[in-house]
Amino acid sequence: MTASVEFYFDFASPYGYLASERIEHIAEQHGRSVMWRPFLVGAAMKVSERKPLAWIPLVGDYAVHDVKRFARYWDIPFVIPSHWPIATVNACRAFYLLEEDDHDAAKQLARALYHAYFRDNQDISDPETVVAVASELGHDPTQIAEGIQTGPIKQKLRAVNDEALARGVFGSPFIIVDSESFWGADRLDQVDQWLSRGGW
Repeated sequence: MTASVEFYFDFASPYGYLASERIEHIAEQHGRSVMWRPFLVGAAMKVSERKPLAWIPLVGDYAVHDVKRFARYWDIPFVIPSHWPIATVNACRAFYLLEEDDHDAAKQLARALYHAYFRDNQDISDPETVVAVASELGHDPTQIAEGIQTGPIKQKLRAVNDEALARGVFGSPFIIVDSESFWGADRLDQVDQWLSRGGW
């Protein structure tokens, strides 16, 4: 069986959002599925001694301009949220809560959360917003609200973060294809070619 394309991302990452709009199509063209893996990029930033782009003088201003330009280039709806970056713990936990039973449902929620944040300017750091987005997809709001506070789901997210760091994942998006790593939405063309050519 052909291995899945592994897609690590943080819900606060605009480049992760842009990649999320294209990764499925690229993988599908090569007969691959995509394993979505939201994680907390802040943990990786501590290890690599970095700050969020928005907090870095000069770089932050460029990043805002660049991501807007990137979205126009790929013709993807995008707005800079009023609050950026944000904590994404609740969004990640909700994803893994759904993934316990249905990875496709979890991916659907991930897309909806990304749209809520980078299209509709909703604060998805707020658990009530996360619950509302899940509810719009037909999920039981009480189950989501209670589920993201349970010990097993909290531990699941910690385990994903630990695994990501152990595998050298340090940014968003971070894509792994047959043990080959690609960092950044601007590497999706290389991901496409790697899948097509089997490496180089």
